[in-house]
Amino acid sequence: MSTPVDGSHDGGFADYEKHDATGLAQLVRAGEVTAHELLDAALARIEAHEPQLHALVHRFEEKGRQAIDEGLPVGPFTGVPFLLKNTGFEMAGTILSTGSRLFKDAVSARDGTLVARYKAAGLVILAKTNTPEFALSFTTEPEAFGPSRNPWDTRLSPGGSSGGSTAAVAAGYVPMANTSDGAGSTRLPASHCGLFGFKPSRMVNPLGPIAVEAIAGMSTPHAASWSVRDNAALLDASGGADIGDPYLAPVGPESYLSQVTREPRPLRIGFTPVSPLGTPVDPDCVRVAQEAAKLCEELGHTVEICDAGYDAHALKAAWRIIVGANVAPAVAMRGQALGLADPLSYLESVNAEWVEEARGLPATAYVGAVNVLHQMARSLGRFFQSYDVLLSPTAGELPPPLGTLASAGKSLDAFYDAFWTHAPFTCVFNASGCPAMSVPLGTSATGLPVGAHFGAGFGKDGLLFQLAGQLERARPWFGRRPSLGRRGDHG
Repeated sequence: MSTPVDGSHDGGFADYEKHDATGLAQLVRAGEVTAHELLDAALARIEAHEPQLHALVHRFEEKGRQAIDEGLPVGPFTGVPFLLKNTGFEMAGTILSTGSRLFKDAVSARDGTLVARYKAAGLVILAKTNTPEFALSFTTEPEAFGPSRNPWDTRLSPGGSSGGSTAAVAAGYVPMANTSDGAGSTRLPASHCGLFGFKPSRMVNPLGPIAVEAIAGMSTPHAASWSVRDNAALLDASGGADIGDPYLAPVGPESYLSQVTREPRPLRIGFTPVSPLGTPVDPDCVRVAQEAAKLCEELGHTVEICDAGYDAHALKAAWRIIVGANVAPAVAMRGQALGLADPLSYLESVNAEWVEEARGLPATAYVGAVNVLHQMARSLGRFFQSYDVLLSPTAGELPPPLGTLASAGKSLDAFYDAFWTHAPFTCVFNASGCPAMSVPLGTSATGLPVGAHFGAGFGKDGLLFQLAGQLERARPWFGRRPSLGRRGDHG
């Protein structure tokens, strides 16, 4: 599908980046390449580019070697290298530091349900990717580990909070990587790194065995990938209710992968290029969304300018309350476990302020904030009675220079306003639980990747995969890769 980013770093398998994860697994099944050779290819790229990009924070490739030696399960991705995000995903015997000094030595005793399903699919997990502290930023610049850099221009952020994962995929370490999304944290960095990022409907992917939901159900795990089919096939492998889940998402009779090659019926698409918060939107972000709207019309869909009809200001206020109230007890419990008198002193200043604010809130504030999320679900539910899909820019801004969105030197108010100005479009799909995706359909005037954002009604994940497959066939992006090795090179 494409030529390698740098053929001198092929680890003995020069065709590594010519294939997506599905294609690599097919080669393993056919005996044309071994899982060890794929791991070697991934590690060669990591050694070549990781000093520059800093996408990874906890490496354990020896566990990947051991898994291969012991015999990998037969699955859709047997032998394919894979990465976990360093927050929320437990893998036995590995550190889960969540980007924080407070959790720097936290080692998981067992695999989480999702990780166990990844292993059962045959994936070879070799590292965890960089993330902002507690995944609470749209840039990946944790003080505990240092910043990740965007492979398209190393002066820029890859986004966040899954920026380590998207930087690694964009750089060719792996063809897809695990992410999570609580306000846009899969879709924003996917847009900034030129990838396909998909947030499933709430509870399609489980968070067990310990947690049922995170930040009142807004945080949704999945992946960023080069190809749509990889993303769909991974959701087939990982999705489905966990034991004891109190509720679950509707599941269709057919696989998500089968939807990718199916042409969608003519869709009615609502298009909103204007920020629901009234904040500025970069002209390149608007232009790419407009080009996506035109492409959809060329493909036989109807596109209408519309207002999505929800209160984004109420959502912004509610998200702050819910996140603070969820982080505060985790910090307190970790502090108690370590015998710390002041665990807040181990946090970045903005997050310490956020936790301190949450400690002073009454329980009624949290209940009110959760009710705002329910109002968002009702609003989008009504919207999707009239439209099949909502189209918008993914981000309000292009990939920002490092430091722009970082918390250092900012008050919580200033940090939070910048957070929402950067990403005013995505969070309503977390609040409502509806599926959404960023599709890499354009570039800025300077050659940076820019995504277009599409969302659908709750449980309509298959419909989005149909549309994504159609868009991918019409405007292929697999071969559009960054050139690495020169600082500030846009590719």
